[in-house]
Amino acid sequence: MSPIYNHVDLIQTFKTSNPVIGVVHLLPLPTSPKWGGSLKTVIDRAEQEAVALASGGVDGIIVENFFDAPFTSGQVDPAVISAMSLIVQRLMHMVTLPIGINVLRNDAQSALAIATCTNAQFIRVNVLTGVMATDQGLIEGCAYELLRYRRALSSDVKIFADVLVKHARPLSSPNLTVAVQDTIERGLADAIILSGWSTGSPPSLEDLELAKAAANNTPVFIGSGADWENVATLMQAADGVITCSSLKRHGRRDQPIDPIRVSRFVEAVRRGVPIDEPQSLPSVRLHS
Repeated sequence: MSPIYNHVDLIQTFKTSNPVIGVVHLLPLPTSPKWGGSLKTVIDRAEQEAVALASGGVDGIIVENFFDAPFTSGQVDPAVISAMSLIVQRLMHMVTLPIGINVLRNDAQSALAIATCTNAQFIRVNVLTGVMATDQGLIEGCAYELLRYRRALSSDVKIFADVLVKHARPLSSPNLTVAVQDTIERGLADAIILSGWSTGSPPSLEDLELAKAAANNTPVFIGSGADWENVATLMQAADGVITCSSLKRHGRRDQPIDPIRVSRFVEAVRRGVPIDEPQSLPSVRLHS
């Protein structure tokens, strides 16, 4: 397990130097207030989303329990871990892309356990270091426990960590440069993620440039708010992008992934220039 994850490793993982990572927002899982009672429905939707992302040309996928709000600040219910493990295993039989796990709001150890047992490649951790005030209360960094758990599991799963994560405020007021450096040097993150204030809002180009300078050779990802109009500009100061909302039908987060919107987004990243927002096509049910 290499102690430093750099741009060479990024290319080896995603087969490109500037990966586009799409997100599968799972429908509510067991014990969620909005749980619909059918795991098959959740699995079917996840499979459709993963295939739509893959067919649109993304380089990786993150699976997260997005619709389980309200979230816990601690460990999720075992049923959620079981369901996510099953779903990730199913998706791996359908797509050949690198897959990551994000267990909201900050259950990094469960994410690492799922990823290790399913042979996923990476996890996203919202609060690896520091203390953030959130709608779940105070969330403390988990680097100490997580890095030792990864060692105990003999796992090579990579840790992609948010810096000053969205939907949260730092308990103290560290500047961005210090926060990035602490996350990498003291939290041992393999890559960092920079987002805007909330889901669907982008980080500023200035903040990305600051983060990139502070990260040195550690990859920097855009974590939210990228779309056809801004992604070419934002990618000038980033190594990769994580996206979901703009890929959904009509750009609405409650809608399914639209493969046409995915392909247009990927095209904008590859070309490095903005393109017009595409018209969504009617949804087509995808079967395994």
